Amino acid sequence: MLGVFLWTLPKLSLDKKNILLAVVSGLLLTGAFPKIGIDWLAWIALVPLLYALQGLSPGGSFRMGFITGLVHFLSLLYWLVPVMRTYGYLPWYLAISILFLFSAVLALFIAVFAMALSDLGEKPVGYLVFVAPIWVALEYIRSFIFSGFPWGLIGYSQFDRLQLIQISDIFGVYGVSFLIVFANASIFFTILYFSKRGWQNTPIAKSLAVRSLIAFILCLALTLTYGFWRINSIEQRVAASPKIRLTVVQGNIAQGVKWDPAFQIATIHKYNRLSAYAKTDNPDLVVWPESATPFYFSYEIKPTEMVMQGIRKVNTDFLFGSPSFIRRNNIVEYYVSAFLVSPQNKTISKYDKAHLVPYGEYVPLKKWLPFLGKIVAHVGDFVPGRVGATLPWKNNNLGVQICYEIIFAELSRAMVKNNATLLINITNDAWFGKTSGPYQHFSMTVFRAVENRRALARSANTGISGFVDPVGRILASTPLLEEAVVTRSLPLIKEKTIYTRFGDLFALACLAVTLFVILLKFGKYAFRLKTG
Repeated sequence: MLGVFLWTLPKLSLDKKNILLAVVSGLLLTGAFPKIGIDWLAWIALVPLLYALQGLSPGGSFRMGFITGLVHFLSLLYWLVPVMRTYGYLPWYLAISILFLFSAVLALFIAVFAMALSDLGEKPVGYLVFVAPIWVALEYIRSFIFSGFPWGLIGYSQFDRLQLIQISDIFGVYGVSFLIVFANASIFFTILYFSKRGWQNTPIAKSLAVRSLIAFILCLALTLTYGFWRINSIEQRVAASPKIRLTVVQGNIAQGVKWDPAFQIATIHKYNRLSAYAKTDNPDLVVWPESATPFYFSYEIKPTEMVMQGIRKVNTDFLFGSPSFIRRNNIVEYYVSAFLVSPQNKTISKYDKAHLVPYGEYVPLKKWLPFLGKIVAHVGDFVPGRVGATLPWKNNNLGVQICYEIIFAELSRAMVKNNATLLINITNDAWFGKTSGPYQHFSMTVFRAVENRRALARSANTGISGFVDPVGRILASTPLLEEAVVTRSLPLIKEKTIYTRFGDLFALACLAVTLFVILLKFGKYAFRLKTG
């Protein structure tokens, strides 16, 4: 079907046709992610872009890649506009301008990808070999540069394909991304062969088209075989592991009133009331979402005591989000925190969020750009906690991640490496409303469970709350904008995966390959200039 589309494109000018192809690639990429969620689109999404790069200079390829990236990220991250409008009180024109600017920055990664491919030369074999490593290398760079934003990596689109994503316990999400991009390249060369359109004026040999498809089919078969075997082995391990009963509570508190002092008492009453429903389930731990207690727990006496009364009625341990602060040398440091509390009126431990949201919880480059402020007002910037810190609990360690920390694979890995036997994500996705934001956010948590082979519990203010088992199966999920109380039995596994032990070695290898290709190209150019 895609081949027919490429073959029967209207006879537009070359530039217009290439722009159309680039736009189609961007839309197909977005269509693979929630809410649309047609995940197989990811396996062909890059083909139109690759087709558009034929015969283009590096500059022209950069422009086509930028168009694809801009269309993709504008349509994927559109929910940023209502967030900035509703809670940042920004006018429409400014909110849309910021979305365009942010999407343009992210689009640069796809632009660089396209430019790099155009400069690989006329040999189709080299092109086929390096497409996937270059893409993965750029995804990896995006995960940490400028504090990182690994939202919507192409591998995440396959979160619901259990057999496919099991390789994440070796390669991380980047292994899935690699396979998808390699599939796009193989399909592209097959289309070129059957349409008798070569690559950069070089005919595509039948042997190359066949070998590329065989290589992809072999990789896919090995991936699925590993997936079936791994699911079976992990389920046996789960059956033999100790279990706990955990309850997540979803209060459905509107973001607009969450921090209003007039609603503070009502919020506490609601969470106490909902938690009481779980008492008959005999949970070992009850989890409330991020900022479920909209005050400084243990410092503000009256609301703290109200929370403790509710905890004592349920008579089990609680984990919930609350801001906190510490005074150091007459300086107050504020933290986004999670408190683990027992019914005996005792705070067992506290986790401080390690990866803060830029312009939401702190202002980057504040010293040089003092006119910039936070979208969300607070008494001051928050301070990050320690990466990998876990919460000791009943001879186990809990790996707690607050809000979008869960999209950073390295943070979960650091916690499990520090012997976390269970991952817990507390978040407040009320910012997103009914957009695709909450669905995209929740889908990425599946990979944290698979990468580290840990059960994962998630408590969100308005959804999506739920549970994911160590093979990535979503055991339960709640609707948006509803109150909910859900209890599940979860395994506590202690073994560490290859990914947990060694991290993103695969992504680093792809980065090394990409840098090698760049240095090789640079060396050839330098040699040509030197020899005239």
